[in-house]
Amino acid sequence: MNTYQLGTKEGGETAPLIATDMLIPFILVAALFPLWGFANDITNPLVKAFKDIFLISNAQSSLVQFAFYLGYGVMAIPAALYIRRYSYKSGILLGLGLYALGALLFIPASYYMEFNYFLASLCILTCGLALLETTANPYILSMGDERTATKRLNLAQAFNPVGSLMGMFVASTMILNKLEIEQFRAEEKLQHPEYAHWLPAVVDEKLTEALYTFSKEEPFNHMAMQAADLATIRDPYVVIAMIVIVLFFIYLFYRLPNTQAVKVNQSDNSAKEVFVKLIKNKRYVEGVIAQVFYVGAQIMCWTFIIHYGMTEVGLTASEAQNYNIVAMCVFLASRFICTFLLNWVNAALLLMIFAIAAASLTFAVIFTGGMLGLYCLIAVSGCMSLMFPTIYAISLGGLKADASIASSGLVMAIVGGALMPPLQGQMIDAGPLIKSLSAVQTSFLLPLISFMVIAVFAYRVIYIHKTSVEK
Repeated sequence: MNTYQLGTKEGGETAPLIATDMLIPFILVAALFPLWGFANDITNPLVKAFKDIFLISNAQSSLVQFAFYLGYGVMAIPAALYIRRYSYKSGILLGLGLYALGALLFIPASYYMEFNYFLASLCILTCGLALLETTANPYILSMGDERTATKRLNLAQAFNPVGSLMGMFVASTMILNKLEIEQFRAEEKLQHPEYAHWLPAVVDEKLTEALYTFSKEEPFNHMAMQAADLATIRDPYVVIAMIVIVLFFIYLFYRLPNTQAVKVNQSDNSAKEVFVKLIKNKRYVEGVIAQVFYVGAQIMCWTFIIHYGMTEVGLTASEAQNYNIVAMCVFLASRFICTFLLNWVNAALLLMIFAIAAASLTFAVIFTGGMLGLYCLIAVSGCMSLMFPTIYAISLGGLKADASIASSGLVMAIVGGALMPPLQGQMIDAGPLIKSLSAVQTSFLLPLISFMVIAVFAYRVIYIHKTSVEK
């Protein structure tokens, strides 16, 4: 059986997953992974919440994801250059500082009740996340034998869904359940018992119309409801900012080992030479493209599962978020399973199998609808669990000396989460592409295409870029 070059065995010898002297640093760096998982998944439900609070379109509310993931596109390369000049530890500290600053800026944003202020706060927060991810991923890869790098990164990434689950739980219990706008929707349903016999998508439109009417007829009461709901959204971000500040001081005083292969005395010209070399590396470039589509697909599936549950099944926002939590549990379990499977299965082959399975399930999401479609959307998360760290490790294979710069391209690829959700929101606003299906169902054509791109990348790694596979 072929084994990917970052596998665990070579010449009959097994390489250690984590060197003994790296165990504590590994734990400390792996502890960063839940931080961006939390931020990602407490933010996803805000797309629907802000749509109702500010009475804006799906495309406008999707700017939450645009602003959130724009920070990755803006900061990834500067982050890599900063880490290259200083150290991984410096990158962690600056990343934590920006994370806390962005979260604290929710205070003035909620006070002024300005949607754009929230977008700016999220963008600053994710500039910090870009630094953390640009630092943590190659740092984990460098903490041991290159043959076990894919497994080591998959193991560290397994802690990311822990933070995601916490973010989803907080969003469901401390935000969505507490929003006055959700109480307004519930009261409207009680006043119109006929809604129980209507299609969920039609009911959602009627409730939105009722909100518009309320804002016109009782503007002061509507403004008070907005203020209360924005304060509800603000508070968890203030709490996480306090936690991040405590972590900042922990990392400040702990001496983390410097495992960078590239030293700090290198010039900007050498960095430019690295960029030129990376652009000529087809496997790396295709990996960055695949990562753009993966992150876009992930964010679309996790953001619009709430829309799907509300418009296709008739769930409340909180109930739909509970299904999102189930999806994340599936994602978490699958990530540990995939880490185990990588002992025997070629990483690129497993990636191709999971991408094809995800595309098939997304096809079912589009054409079945209802609870079956929702279950298929949950199952997609099980397929996605392998993708980010595996694409990442495959793309960085053999680039150890240039890992910090190469990592920036793969982190910058997270900007796919900024580009694709607004497109999906626009598809929903524009109406269904297929008359017999709803607009929300047909909007999942975008994740379907994304998973097909990932499958093609994995195929090319195995059969075209043969230098990455040992015979």
